[in-house]
Amino acid sequence: MSTARPIHLPQEIPGGSPDFRTELAAKLAELVPEAVADGKVDVAKLRELLADDVADDSERFGLFWPGKKRALRAAQAPTTATLKPDLANSKDWDTTQNVFIEGDNLEVLKILQRHYHNKVKLIYIDPPYNTGKDFVYPDNFTEGLETYLEWTRQVNEEGKKVSTNSETEGRYHSNWLNMMYPRLKLARNLLTDDGVIFISIDDNEVANLRRLCDEVFGEPNFIDTIAVELSTTSGPKTVNAQQGTIVKNTEFIHIYRKSAEFDSFPHTPLLDGVNSYDTHYSIWIHEDGTLGSLSEELLRDEAVGAEIRSYGFLDRNQFSIKNMDKLLSVSEEAKSFIEANLERIARIDRAPVSAEGRSTEVGHWEAFEENRRTYLLTSLESGNLQALMPLSLNYRMSDDYRPRFGRTVIRGDLWKGFHQDMGNVAKEGGIAFSNGKKPVRLIKQLIRWANNTKEGGLILDFFAGSSTTAHAAMELNAEDGDNRRFIMVQLPEPPSEKSDEGKLARKAGFATIADISRKRIDLAGEKIGKGDTGFRAYKLTDTHFAKWRVTSDITPTQLEQHLLDLRDSADDDASQDDLLTEVLLKLGLSLTETIATKTIAGLDVREVGDNRVLACVDERTKPTLEQLRALVDAAPDKLIVLEDAFHGDDQLKTNLAQYAKTKGIELRTA
Repeated sequence: MSTARPIHLPQEIPGGSPDFRTELAAKLAELVPEAVADGKVDVAKLRELLADDVADDSERFGLFWPGKKRALRAAQAPTTATLKPDLANSKDWDTTQNVFIEGDNLEVLKILQRHYHNKVKLIYIDPPYNTGKDFVYPDNFTEGLETYLEWTRQVNEEGKKVSTNSETEGRYHSNWLNMMYPRLKLARNLLTDDGVIFISIDDNEVANLRRLCDEVFGEPNFIDTIAVELSTTSGPKTVNAQQGTIVKNTEFIHIYRKSAEFDSFPHTPLLDGVNSYDTHYSIWIHEDGTLGSLSEELLRDEAVGAEIRSYGFLDRNQFSIKNMDKLLSVSEEAKSFIEANLERIARIDRAPVSAEGRSTEVGHWEAFEENRRTYLLTSLESGNLQALMPLSLNYRMSDDYRPRFGRTVIRGDLWKGFHQDMGNVAKEGGIAFSNGKKPVRLIKQLIRWANNTKEGGLILDFFAGSSTTAHAAMELNAEDGDNRRFIMVQLPEPPSEKSDEGKLARKAGFATIADISRKRIDLAGEKIGKGDTGFRAYKLTDTHFAKWRVTSDITPTQLEQHLLDLRDSADDDASQDDLLTEVLLKLGLSLTETIATKTIAGLDVREVGDNRVLACVDERTKPTLEQLRALVDAAPDKLIVLEDAFHGDDQLKTNLAQYAKTKGIELRTA
């Protein structure tokens, strides 16, 4: 009696983005299996298990607003949207590791989940500030993609233009929070465990955004809120200030980490220049182990001593260190002397705890080693042991608008002086467009401080604007030789019809902000001239594959036609590159995979990576079984064949699946 061989059918490629509700339930099932019954989470049982860790429903602390639950569902709902390669607007497609995506960032963030989950090191966003004039994304919480496709035609389903979130429309703050909440939820998934997010905001929503981020990222992961000085009380502001109005000169940046792992490595201190000399640095360290006076050494130096005398800084044949600022303001010789002797000029500081019990002769110093660091110790006449801090630790190149070598202080959460950058920000990147632009120096210094993007770290900005973040990443790479990568996402929002700037942009041929953004990356890259300054461009679009699109009120005739449409897997208008991109995204591959066109057994196929994937995306030509077996024999990790390529021949598909199974090749159809 013979036994029938089992039939092995190929796996179908997933049709949409991950279903986060299902993923969360699966994780709960692993952690607390007793709280899952009949395939559903038993919330009552979960509350029982959590006991006192459950919040009291009647008195909960948190941020609540109308539409919050719908906004959460918007983040959780899978999308069937995909990305379409835009070769015409790309630069260095074959070699670049950078990406620019035109489209609604909510849908794009969902698409990115499969491959980029836990892969982004740093996110910077500068979202709409909700001033009543700023654009707010027109989310429809049930049909996000359709809403986007409608919006790109500049009208909503009621034929009204979608543009601003005016205070007169009601639920002013709620609308803004509903826009931000799902995007931040999705963004957090993309961050690595040592990742960090920076969010620029002004005073309209700074408090609400802080509470929102506490909920999304966790209050313990709040790092700080930076106040950035972007203007001064000058020009038109002066009139208001003279009347007693407190004018706004700062904006804010909230900083949140993904987890405590972000602080498992040192961050880079940023330094502000200080014009005055710190007169505590008055001790001279002699090589013979004795200590002297800086004032005496200045007088002993022939050139500096002559200038001290010529400028009249001597008092009873002595130079007072209190006159140091005056001397440095007029004497280049004195400046050179200080800079040449930074290791020999010092101040008294606290001795390390581990040096307790040691002593030195008064007026002398001794070296003390601890944890590969050398301390210079000295004893005061009182007997107290102290350390000597060299001026070299305080005299460095500043991070100011005009960097200079001199005395510095480590910057805190007040970032001054960026108003100087704002004078030129409109022209940064070679594009005369200033609407909402932040200075390149600001973004570069945020990236430098985080210190977590070296060795090819990925940077994401999903409110890209004119792509200052991409510009900053490319400049940093040119400066330190690194290869940071970026993904920019920008809605094809038209420039303002009312502003002179918007009119100029339109006149220059920029139909959308996305056009401006791509051009800015291109021009900035040309000027930088080093490293990877290219980008692969993509556009958001609906899936190229058939999907169920009916509602309960469909007519019998419409249903019949829809069933006929479903017979074809792929959109006839989609190119092979379009189909391949969607398939790779759904398989969880990156947007910068190396793709080569090859011919195997007379079939034109795409090889992805080092034979990781072999894809037959020609739906019009039906291959023979011998040709398909040749693809299997090429031994890729995965073989992809479009469903339409079989032309309804189920026997051909089954035979291919059986052969792939015997060769250990994973076969997928789409």
